This record gives sequence, structure tokens and C-alpha cells, in this order.
Amino acid sequence: MLKNRFFLLIIICLLGCASCSKYRKLLKSTDNEAKLRAALAYYEKKNYDRALQLFDVMQAYYRTKPEGEQIAFLTAECYFNKQDYVIASGYYRRFVSRYPFSKDAEEAMYKSGICYYRISPKMTLDQTDTYRCISEFQDFIDAFPQSPLVADANARIDTLRTKLEDKEYDICRLYFKMEEFQAAITSYEAFLREHPTTKYREEILSNMVINYYRYAEKSVQGKQRERYELALEKYNTLCYVYPDSEYIAKLEPTVAKIREKLEKIKLNRTK
Repeated sequence: MLKNRFFLLIIICLLGCASCSKYRKLLKSTDNEAKLRAALAYYEKKNYDRALQLFDVMQAYYRTKPEGEQIAFLTAECYFNKQDYVIASGYYRRFVSRYPFSKDAEEAMYKSGICYYRISPKMTLDQTDTYRCISEFQDFIDAFPQSPLVADANARIDTLRTKLEDKEYDICRLYFKMEEFQAAITSYEAFLREHPTTKYREEILSNMVINYYRYAEKSVQGKQRERYELALEKYNTLCYVYPDSEYIAKLEPTVAKIREKLEKIKLNRTK
């Protein structure tokens, strides 16, 4: 039994060596048609590494020939299937630039966006690839507005923008928790300008009431009145925009204190 396995292993090794030797000869061959047939066969068998090597050595020869278009697209597809997404995106973009009227141009441009979608990192990490992905999908939508893939591209853009919004809001919330009062105010105001319909608006208004109150408490006397009043202004906005908000009841003790403080400031000024 062991002897049979040993002989089988030897046969497999010999076949592998023969295959490698044949492949090396093919790479060095000047028969480009044979190389192309082999490359396509390797691609169909999902042997993307060997297919890529052959496509690479044939690029120059077929660049101005009809086969060049197929080679350029399949090169990008190989990298995509190997999950080398940054490289794949570059090849897809190059393909569209070189063959803008190709039947595969639409798919190539869409997949360039998919490449960056797949490497877009989790919210806590740097979002450079996320911004790049949105740009790629927007370029695709602009170039192929009638494509059936536009709806999918738009949905993915919405998902990415939500992630970016969540990341920005986490920064605002961090300033608030650290009681970095001015930084929290500035970041909240900028966030609301950038995202006027944000799902966080109600929570932000509530946090700004608390932030201005705490800011006033730790301010010099000459600044307190203005900051208490700004806290009340945010509270009134919350009540107007979200009359049924659960935050209103939670803020009532803080608002009562703010009004007491303002009344004392007013009395002190009239003395």
C-alpha cells in the first residue's frame, strides 16, 4: 500500500515537472497564437497566475490588434478574481481609457468601483479608499447613466456615505464626552451643515444643550449668560423640531437649572 502511494507521488511530481517545463517553453515561444489559446484555457480553469503571465508577455504584440481588447479586459479580471483589488481597479480604468466604446467598458468601470468597495475599511480606520470608491461609482454613473447597474452603484454610495457620516459623528461625540466644549460645538455645527437630514440631529440638539450648560458652568462670569442662552436656544429648537422627543423630559432638570442661573444673572445685574 505504501509502495503504491510512493509511486503515485512520483508520477504526480513528474507530471508537474513536465507541465512546468512545457509552460516555461510556452512563455519563451514566439508563437503568440499558441500563447493566447493557452492563456484563455488557463483563465477558464481559474489558474489566474499563469494566465496573467501569458497575457503580460502578449500585451505589446496584440496591443493594436482586435485580441488586445480581450487581453486587456481579462488581465483586469484576473487581478479581480485574485482579489488584488487596487491593481484590478487600475487595469479596469486603463481598459476603459483605451477602449471607451468596448462592450465591456460599462462592466469594467462598474467593477473598478466594486474593487474599492471591497477594500473600504471598517469605520474606525482611515477612509481614503471609501472616498475613492464613491468617486469611482460616481464616474461610472456619469458615464453610463442608463446602465441597469446604476441603482446598485447608488445604493452602495449611500452605504458608504452612511459609514462616513457615522465616523464623523463619532468624532463629534468624542469631543462631547471629553468635555472639549468649543471643539464639540464647532464639530456639531459643521456636522449639521454637512448632513442637514442626519439621523443624529435629535441627539445632537440634546447634547448641545448639555454641552453649552457645562461650558457656561466652567466659563468666566462674563461669558456665562451667552452660553446659558445658547443652551436654551438649542433646547427650544429640539422641542420645536421633535416635540415628542424622549430627550425633552431628560433635559428638564438641566433646563430648570439653566433658567435659575439666568434669573440670578439678571437679578445681579439689576442690583
